[in-house]
Amino acid sequence: MNESKSSTGKPANLLDEGLVAGQRIAKISVMTLVGIGIVEIIMGQISGSVVATADGIDSMSDAMISLIVLIGLKIAHKPADRKFPFGYHKVESFAALIAAMGMVVIGSFILYNSYEALISPKEIRQPILTMVVLAAASGISLHRAFQMNSIANRYNLLSLKTDAKNSIKDGSASIIGFISVLIASQFGFLQMDAIGGIIIAGYIFSVSYISLKQSSLILVDSWQNPKITDTVKRIVEEKFKDENVRVKSVLLRPAGAMAQAEVHLEIDGNKKLADVELLLVRIEMAIRSQIPVIGRISSIPHSYPASKSEAATPARRFGIFDRRNISGTNAA
Repeated sequence: MNESKSSTGKPANLLDEGLVAGQRIAKISVMTLVGIGIVEIIMGQISGSVVATADGIDSMSDAMISLIVLIGLKIAHKPADRKFPFGYHKVESFAALIAAMGMVVIGSFILYNSYEALISPKEIRQPILTMVVLAAASGISLHRAFQMNSIANRYNLLSLKTDAKNSIKDGSASIIGFISVLIASQFGFLQMDAIGGIIIAGYIFSVSYISLKQSSLILVDSWQNPKITDTVKRIVEEKFKDENVRVKSVLLRPAGAMAQAEVHLEIDGNKKLADVELLLVRIEMAIRSQIPVIGRISSIPHSYPASKSEAATPARRFGIFDRRNISGTNAA
């Protein structure tokens, strides 16, 4: 039976839905950030504010990162083929890695220019207008960031989570810029403008470090959620208690937004092949219905460990694990 929805009410094509939603918000992010960045850079040049220019450059770099994420999500949406038989899902994690590396470069550039401005501070022109621009940029960025973060968490999209953190950082940076300009212009502490730029650079480095760590671990198949492993074991052993199924081991590996599972099961060796195949299908459906993040499941059956009495007695069973059943021949 082909069901479009699982027992939890979540659509079967949850990943495809997430990738489409992620592409939509990433497009909006690119256009919004480019507009904010252009206005802030122009305002920074007019006012001579280092922090406004730094925030504008940061917004433009965030637009570039959102574009990288968008491209990654588009590629991850491609179906599996002969070259990538397991699909393109890890491209999404690779896009997150590239985006994080781009953040490091931009942060270094802003840090260098802010240091120069700290050595030779200048008075800010048009401080009120500069603060209005920074406040508006902050509000727009944070609103879009929370929308993006909601979609990223709902569909577990790492690159979109990276972009959302980047957007939250962008909105927070505009707040820092607003406070820096306020202190520099109203209290005469001109160095605060450059200090604000340094704070923004430090914020960029912290976000990029987290994103680099997460995406790198996924690309080297490091599994960071042991609770799901325990959940898989509990689902199988509780739902199939009457079948005397025991979970020998659960191996999980990340694949972009989804995960792949290899479940080793101990099953009664007297069962016929058809019965075992049906049981494995039921087990896979039970796991997938409760843990939608697992996209591909491989269930591998093993016979129960033989007891001492069974080991000493010649085998008389004709189940899937019986040698004669496997070879297809009958004993004389």
